[in-house]
Amino acid sequence: MSIKAKKGDDRADIPVEEKLRALYELQQIDSQIDRIRTVRGELPLEVRDLEDEVAGLETRLNNLNEELKALQDGIVEKKNAIKDAQAAVKKYEAQQGKVRNNREFDALTKEIEFQNLEEQLANKRIKEFEAQIVAKKDLVASSQATLEERAADLKLKKEELEDIVSETRKEEEELMARSTAAEVKIEDRLLNAYKRVRQNVRNGLAVVPVQRDACGGCFNKIPPQRQLDIRLHKKIIVCEHCGRILVEADFLLGHSSIEELMKNAAANK
Repeated sequence: MSIKAKKGDDRADIPVEEKLRALYELQQIDSQIDRIRTVRGELPLEVRDLEDEVAGLETRLNNLNEELKALQDGIVEKKNAIKDAQAAVKKYEAQQGKVRNNREFDALTKEIEFQNLEEQLANKRIKEFEAQIVAKKDLVASSQATLEERAADLKLKKEELEDIVSETRKEEEELMARSTAAEVKIEDRLLNAYKRVRQNVRNGLAVVPVQRDACGGCFNKIPPQRQLDIRLHKKIIVCEHCGRILVEADFLLGHSSIEELMKNAAANK
């Protein structure tokens, strides 16, 4: 399998061998960037997970505090209801002494019984609210402790990550600039194929040398005729098993720079 060049691009006039060299050089730069990011390991993910956990705990605490306030407001409301019921009872009891018949007396008695029931119900609800408040306060205390612990972990992880990033930031920025500059030298179709393979393989190696008659990426054997095609540099060959672009192990030695070849190709048009 080979990758055909797209016409209408000065970069398409560069010899295949030099295109491969440009790709391999880009791969070396990108692999250095990958190694720097590997040094950071799982720290960025750990930081994001801790940030999410801290945010979740803060939301939980806010919700618990709002529920606590609602329960406390509920107790105040029920206490006010008790006062109203007691006041109503006194009023109805006073009115009973002035009634003119049994029907009015019985009606006031029912009102007094109703207000007494309201008072009993309010007291019951207050006890329920107080029990819920005790449970909520325990949850608040445990959640607060967990939040403080996770926040401390997050602070340490962020500091650790910042230390690593600060140590490698300059090198990574320089490599990223080199990678961008190297991409400009490669025609779009070839560059897209390179990036697609890098995304699909775990180690990020899209361009690999032939080693011991096998692909340097997936280690599957390469037929002799295909190895010959690779050495001839007449077309870009990819591994039939993993899709990586194949090059000779030592083909980079002793060639002109890709910039020079681009200038020569433009001059000879």
